Amino acid sequence: MTDHQEKRLSRRATVGLLFATFAGLGVMAAGMPTMVHAQAQAELRIGYQKYGTLTLLKGRGTLEKRLAEQGVGVKWTEFPAGPVLLEGLNVGSIDFGTVGEAPPIFAQAAGANLVYVGNEPPSPASEAIVVPKGSSLRTLADLKGKKIALNKGSNVHYLLLKALEKAGVAYADIQPVFLPPADARAAFERGSVDAWAIWDPFLAAAEKQIGARVLADGKGLVANYQFYLASRTYAEKNPEILRIVQDEVAKVDDWGRNHPDEVATILSAQTGLSRDVVALAASRYAYGVKPVSTDVIAAQQKVADAFSSLKLIPKPIVVKDALLPVKQVATK
Repeated sequence: MTDHQEKRLSRRATVGLLFATFAGLGVMAAGMPTMVHAQAQAELRIGYQKYGTLTLLKGRGTLEKRLAEQGVGVKWTEFPAGPVLLEGLNVGSIDFGTVGEAPPIFAQAAGANLVYVGNEPPSPASEAIVVPKGSSLRTLADLKGKKIALNKGSNVHYLLLKALEKAGVAYADIQPVFLPPADARAAFERGSVDAWAIWDPFLAAAEKQIGARVLADGKGLVANYQFYLASRTYAEKNPEILRIVQDEVAKVDDWGRNHPDEVATILSAQTGLSRDVVALAASRYAYGVKPVSTDVIAAQQKVADAFSSLKLIPKPIVVKDALLPVKQVATK
């Protein structure tokens, strides 16, 4: 072999070594996101809204301290309404969250793999159908033929069904205008809709800030449970984490029931709403988280059947299918 050939082989070997080295680094770099992602899984991702005990729990910061002992972090994501929160649960962007009665029905009918974890007691005064303060509408029967703003698939969707039923007005005889809360309020203020079905604290804000008049709230019409739900996969793999969450929710419930002034302070800071607005909303809270009972599931089935009968969901559902076996949700 000539000197020239030896040098060419040497250069090829060097280039090959460098290529292998860089390729190896590339593999390592490509693997790093996976490693980081795996480490990030020691995190509970919670979806919450501008109402309820989870907002209070976030403000108190007690859950983070409790889960830190388990090596688990907490990530909070705010959603404007229950349906979009459960969309997040379904696609895997959150693990746990809270919504009203109707969103789990719509989500389950759409194939979401969620499970009920617990619920707060009924809070029927926390949602209402409101009209502008100068409106001529005085009774639920007056809603016939009117435009009513609401968030499709939210808790107030069921309130509207029951209110119309009580008044003898067919759902087909009103004009639902499906809008998220911020857009619905704008439409309400400019007179583009005749009424608005809405929940707290948006309800309290409409009452306090623009003098919205309550045509009917949920009392005598609906229970308006606040439900805690988790993705089935997360619930099956992390029963102890969910037990801790339920325990901390129960503690903040007990605290909140006896500290209304502090509750208003925390909620105002968390939501950016004025103290008088959140104080009114909080006065209508129902504290006392419990495991979901057979009676509550039966009530949810009635909600599901009402939506199914009007073809508002794509298929009938069996609500109890969204429960874990008792042994997986039992608490100590």
